[in-house]
Amino acid sequence: MRHSAAVWDYRAATEITKDWNGINQFLLRNPQGASARVSLHGGQVTSWRNEHGEELLFTSSKAIFKPPKAMRGGIPICFPQFGNCGSLEQHGFARNKIWTVDDNPPPLHPNDSHGISFVDLLLKPSEEDQKGWPHSFEFRLRVSLTTDGDLILISRVRNINGKPFSFSFAYHTYLSVSDISEVRIEGLETLDYLDNLCQRERFTEQGDAITFESEMDRVYLSSPNVIAVLDHEKKRTYVIRKEGLPDAVVWNPWDKKSKSMVDFGDEEYKQMLCVDGAAIEKPITLKPGEEWTGRLQLSVVPSSFCSEYLNL
Repeated sequence: MRHSAAVWDYRAATEITKDWNGINQFLLRNPQGASARVSLHGGQVTSWRNEHGEELLFTSSKAIFKPPKAMRGGIPICFPQFGNCGSLEQHGFARNKIWTVDDNPPPLHPNDSHGISFVDLLLKPSEEDQKGWPHSFEFRLRVSLTTDGDLILISRVRNINGKPFSFSFAYHTYLSVSDISEVRIEGLETLDYLDNLCQRERFTEQGDAITFESEMDRVYLSSPNVIAVLDHEKKRTYVIRKEGLPDAVVWNPWDKKSKSMVDFGDEEYKQMLCVDGAAIEKPITLKPGEEWTGRLQLSVVPSSFCSEYLNL
């Protein structure tokens, strides 16, 4: 039965539970039965299921669920550094911190205020954080689940410092796929990319679509706002829409690297693919009082009408 928006109580659709470390997590639901789970540990989305209960995000069977380590899977938030491109720990500190609930967030743009079930989180730097990254900020995150089962993440970073600062950012999105060798990405063809397997050397994508036969770790530059990840075996397509995130990271560790990661199964590379909306090549710079917004929307559609649906 479909509920009209008038009678759907978004607060009742948000359930608060504890994870195995006693940290609060939020279960978002829509009337059709789709769901998403968000943890205060890292502000991380740890699950996104469609109306049939199928998990759409990958989590490793060997993931370590113990703060301060980030969980291998879901959607970790990389801030204020992506990868090891600076002086901070890998992917920055936001994904390792305990966030708080933002009870009174500043209003969002009207187009972003209609999530049928959502939670607002807030991260402020601790004294320890400021020793390694001496800047004052407020990082607000809204995670929403729509009527259609889309997952929306909206990050807002405000500089409350007396001086400008710069940062890089990524939604490190682990998608669950049936078989990586049967997956292709459309929307990144002809783009320049930085290859992290070749000391960030710059190349131009030559293929009609991106397919996978070996390890891949690339940052595609000035990428379009819509990217499609086609899973042939499941006949479904992930549609990634992004704003404020000019770059797109594509990562799969393949077999050799998988064996070297303690929190990742040797064969699990076959069932996952990371495609991240990101801002990496040109860091975001905020003057005092300025705010940046980065928006990610994930949808799943049948592959049969994907190209027509996307106008790719």
